[in-house]
Order: sequence, then structure tokens, then C-alpha cells
Amino acid sequence: MKILILGAGQVGGTLAFHLASEQNDITVIDNDMERLRHLQDRIDIRTVNGPASHPSVMKQAGAQDTELLIAVTNSDEVNMVACMIADRLFNIPTRISRIRSADYLRSENLFDLKTGFPVSVIISPEDVVTDYISRLIEYPGALQVLDFAKGKVRLVGIRAKAGGPLVGHAIRHLREHLPNIDTRVAAIYRRERGREGAIIPEGDTVIQEGDEVFFIAAANHIRTVMTELSPKEQPNKRIIIAGGGNIGLRLAKTLEQRYNVKLIERTLTRCHALTEQLSRTIVLHGNVADKEILKEENIEATDVFCAVTNDDEANIMAAMLAKHLGVRKVMALINNPDYVDLIQGGDIDIAISPQQITIGSLLTHVRRGEIENVHSLRKGAAEAIEVVAKGDHRSSKVIGKRLDEVDLPKGATIGAIVRPGEVLIAHDHLRIQPDDHVIIFVVDKSKVAEIERLFAVGLGFF
Repeated sequence: MKILILGAGQVGGTLAFHLASEQNDITVIDNDMERLRHLQDRIDIRTVNGPASHPSVMKQAGAQDTELLIAVTNSDEVNMVACMIADRLFNIPTRISRIRSADYLRSENLFDLKTGFPVSVIISPEDVVTDYISRLIEYPGALQVLDFAKGKVRLVGIRAKAGGPLVGHAIRHLREHLPNIDTRVAAIYRRERGREGAIIPEGDTVIQEGDEVFFIAAANHIRTVMTELSPKEQPNKRIIIAGGGNIGLRLAKTLEQRYNVKLIERTLTRCHALTEQLSRTIVLHGNVADKEILKEENIEATDVFCAVTNDDEANIMAAMLAKHLGVRKVMALINNPDYVDLIQGGDIDIAISPQQITIGSLLTHVRRGEIENVHSLRKGAAEAIEVVAKGDHRSSKVIGKRLDEVDLPKGATIGAIVRPGEVLIAHDHLRIQPDDHVIIFVVDKSKVAEIERLFAVGLGFF
């Protein structure tokens, strides 16, 4: 596929890296020559230096025969105008735009394909990150919680800890422990001899303390399965959000009806604006890394501390301080991908990468075939995919086959099938039917193209 990416920042660069490795023809436009040079040093792509929304620059980049435009510059306005030019001047069929401003997102008809800005798909990083953090707060102890089939099925990553009934035992004992609940362990990441590797689990695979375990289950069974892998944690009640920017505001709005929420913001005028937009959240004026303010707010009694300012270093320092003062769990928003691995699992429980979360949303609309959902995991090395099975037994390589007959690439495992009114955790005897939503965990992202081809409909389907 010929793809034009506008913006070579963290999201644009990461997306180019993902898509170029899948044999797509990628061109990236950016004003910053240094960013483009850095990208070209890492991956084999074409780059064009210049204003991303200028017709002459887009033409130079080959917009006239581009199939997909992804506008992820730091300017909403540039992204919107670029989508209009891509549609009106170059007839690019699919136009994806990142939009940050809540004011734009709330405006009716602004993105109408005929009368407004012709954006095919809107990606709001703030909304995506807010949903991601909210699910982590909903499930204490989880490292990742990913939705499929409109929330009917969830894939959860959790660290196995001593005291979990299944820790130290083979996976096959899970059915004995939970006879009325169906679940499947999709993958295990284990550190041995200083290196971490993925394990595709079998029934006799023993879960060890410290393993990062990904399992899939119906949404209403998630909490029960989690207690098999780690001692049950108390529900979260008290939340402190550090930073009152777009994400901080959205997160407070999302959480304040169910939790006791406090928000710390250093700019007084922003505090006044936040107070007007929030109904139950207590807004505090001060520095998020001020030890005295945290002590005054009984930080030691806080269940979750979320540092979501626009400054990575401020988030790291505030989260580490909160952990030192007794907060049960701390999360930090980290834009620099080089920081994520360095800090997660130490004083900071969860490092949240907005780029990796946003990439999943973008890939959902880029993948070929009937891809409904894509979640990027493990710094993009692994993926979880929701694909819809189309066709019939003559035109499809999967329709009518038992799961143990499906020719999946090595490192891929089917976790669940969702049909109208039912969630079926994957077992060998199940047969794939037309319109099934199949949830697949892929340890090696390079195998995704094989899965797309496997689920593609042949010419026999009418």
C-alpha cells in the first residue's frame, strides 16, 4: 500500500517504522530536516522536507497516487487542512487525522465528509490514553487491559506474584481452580539469564513468579482470573492526578463519578478553568513534585497516583516521590520511548507510552482485510488483533475449520471467538463460522501479514 504520513514526530516516526517493515511504500513529510534524516537512518522510506499541508509539497511526495494519508503533525489545523487537500485535489481515498482539541471534536458537522473537513477517521490521543488509564484503574494489579468486540472480551497483562494460586503450577490446573470460568493464557514473557523472551504456553507450562502473563477472558470474568495469578488487590478508591492538561482533565471527568479524585495543577488560571469543568474533583494549585503538598493531601492513603503532565521528567520525579511517600500504585505518562523500559517495574509501576497506545488505533485502520481492532504490545514487537472471518468454506481458508486445523504462523495463537450473544474462549474443537470475530495474539509482529492473507476471502466468495 502506498501511504503518506504527515509529521515525523514520535507517533509519525513510530508508525513509519511499523508500516515500512510490512512492505508498504512509505513517504513522510515534515518541516524538520533533522527528524527526517534520523528516520532515514533507521528505515528505508522516502522523505520530503516542507510544510505538510502545502499542495506543492504533497504533490512532490506523490499524493496523486497515494492510497492512504495519515496526518499526525503537532497541529490540528494542519492535519485538517491536509485532509481537505488530500480529498479535493488528490482524491486520496482514506484520510486519517490526529485531532487533539476537544473544541474541534465537540463541534457538530465539522468533519462532515461533504460539507466539512473530509476526515475519514479521527484519532484523539487524549481519549485513547484516558480510556487506557481508566481500565488500569478499574483492574488493580493489571499492567495492560485491552478491549475487543466492543468490550465483550478483554486481554489482560499481569505480573505473576507469590500467593497467586496458579503461580508455580501448570496452566492446565486453571480449569480445576475455576471450573465455571473459561479463559486462555495467550502468552507469557519471562526473564531468564538477563534476557526476556516470549513463551507460547501449553497445558504443562508452569507459571513462575515474575512472569508477565497475558490472558483473555469475557469482561465479567477478568477479576476472578486475575486472582489466580496474584493475591487479590483492594479496589481503588482514592486517585490523585498530577497535571491538568487535556489528558488530566479528561481523566478526571471520566473517573470523578466513581472515585475520590484530586487533581494538582501548577498554573492558577488553568486551575480556575478546571474547577468550572469538573463537578466532583478537588482541584489543587501547586507543583506536582512538591513533597509538602502531597503530604498535606494524605498521599500515603492514595491508591493510585497518575502523573500526566506534558513533561516526562516532571512525571517521573512526581511519580517516584509519590511512591516513596507510600502510594500503592503510581503511573507516569512518558513520551520519550527510551525512558519507558528504564523506569517501569522499579519505583514506577506503569509507564504509559501515548505513542504505542495511539499506534494501535492507527493500525486498526491501516491493516488489510477485515481487521476490527489492533493493539500494539511490548514496544510494538507483539500485537493483539481482532479479525472478522468472511466468506464460506469454499472461499476462505479458515471458515468451517476446527481451531487446531487453522494454519496459523508460528508465534500466533487464537484466544477467543465472539459471536452474536456469546463469547467462546478458544479450544481446539471449535469451528470458525462466517462473521466470527477472532481474537489473535501475535508474539512476532512480522507474522501479521501472514494472518491477513490467511483470513482473506478468495475469488469464490460472492
